Amino acid sequence: MNRSIAQLWPKIVRSGIISLLLMVLVVFSFRSAIADWNDVPTGSMRPTIMIGDRIFVNKLAYDLKIPFTDTAVISWADPERGDIITCWSPKNGDRLVKRVVAIPGDTVAMTGGRLIINGVPLDYVRTSAEESEAIAGRVFFTENLTGLQHTVAHDPQKKALRDFGPVEVGADQYFLMGDNRDNSADSRYFGLVERSAVCGKVNAVVFSLDHDHHYRPRGDRFLTALK
Repeated sequence: MNRSIAQLWPKIVRSGIISLLLMVLVVFSFRSAIADWNDVPTGSMRPTIMIGDRIFVNKLAYDLKIPFTDTAVISWADPERGDIITCWSPKNGDRLVKRVVAIPGDTVAMTGGRLIINGVPLDYVRTSAEESEAIAGRVFFTENLTGLQHTVAHDPQKKALRDFGPVEVGADQYFLMGDNRDNSADSRYFGLVERSAVCGKVNAVVFSLDHDHHYRPRGDRFLTALK
């Protein structure tokens, strides 16, 4: 058996199969540990991230992990309040895209849809909505998340969890929420997310396809930085 393998090995090498397998390994290792690009299939982060956006995920934003594992070799930063991250759901293991609203040591609560961080209610300013969102009945607010301003959406017609807490965020834990506040399964429902479950930081939209209009490219969203 070993002799047969030894005789076949030069042919296997010449065929290019080994080179192809090595190239595939390098590509997937790169996506696992350094950088990745993910399609967004849900609207839980609208209007910041739209269904059909292809987002760029910096896997080196916080640490270096062994490829194909959640084991960090070295860490140099932690997610900050306001970061958009990818992580594994503590409920079912699905990969999620959410915003960090509370970090270790914070106390977070919500009253009537208004976040309260460490006892301080956040500032909200009503802003205009895109026509498609307005038709859907959503209203938009600029949320000031302790210095970081971004847009969140509310759907007054939908039954959602708009009151909770206070919740104390423990060491190496994070409270995550979607920007589409009334249409997001997040830490209000599945609890705090452990630091080890964080995959990377979402920096930008690489390109975007409109699923509702025959996957037409959304040119205005190509190479758009996210905040």
